[in-house]
Amino acid sequence: MAKLAFLGLGVMGFPMAGHLVAKGHSVTVYNRTPAKAQLWVEKHGQTSAATPALAAQGAEVVMACVGNDDDLRAVCLGSDGAFAGMAAGAIFVDHTTVSAEVTRELGAVAAAQGKGFVDAPLSGGQAGAENGVLSIMCGGQPDHYAQVEPILQSYARICRLLGGPGAGQLAKMMNQICIAGLVQGLAEALAFGQKAGLDGAAVVEVISQGAAGSWQMVNRHKTMLEDKFDFGFAVDWMRKDLGICLSTANQIGASLPVTALVDQFYKDIQRMGGNRNDTSSLIRRLK
Repeated sequence: MAKLAFLGLGVMGFPMAGHLVAKGHSVTVYNRTPAKAQLWVEKHGQTSAATPALAAQGAEVVMACVGNDDDLRAVCLGSDGAFAGMAAGAIFVDHTTVSAEVTRELGAVAAAQGKGFVDAPLSGGQAGAENGVLSIMCGGQPDHYAQVEPILQSYARICRLLGGPGAGQLAKMMNQICIAGLVQGLAEALAFGQKAGLDGAAVVEVISQGAAGSWQMVNRHKTMLEDKFDFGFAVDWMRKDLGICLSTANQIGASLPVTALVDQFYKDIQRMGGNRNDTSSLIRRLK
């Protein structure tokens, strides 16, 4: 069993760190809000630290799941950052969805210090984190990945190395591009069915078994029809992710016309006060 550190105890990180304990690992946690770290310690009987550097001391692997590029830099760099506490040979695993640029930047800093860095963004949402069935898309050096993969299996349904540094983040962008189009299509179909006088749930029972079926359809159609949007990934975070996708597409010369359109639809939801609604709230624009 490994000595680990976990930085960031949000809706994803809190249960993920708990799965590591359940697998027998020793875990020290850090959270920007100390009360949240204390709550986790009371539940899991491990330890917390006042800074990322202190949490990382002696850890073989340090995992982070924070908010954005700036948050990731803050937990990695400086005298209180995780890199300052990590020994040479330790590996940093980033579960945050961030830009490929910051991944490569921090990966280069880690390498210069003799430390490993694996970008490992997640898909599966809060439910996937709680149930330990996340999809993990990884980028980095094969030897570093090989060392951390058994640990990541603690909360993974599937975990794969998809290329060098930044490949995991690029794969997560593909994931978010797919979700944006899927949710908008589902929202349009359900709103259409309601206006046509059909029983949306009954229709979904049929079409979800055919070519139109998707995870979004199976897991979100009922709450969308009931105007309940307190499940999973918030609109504010989705817009952050889609912004990364669109910026990267501009850099590499890719075309994302549907993604750009759906991003503006999410902007409409924010204007309607739905910042913390989950991503299925796109249907609110259509009702």
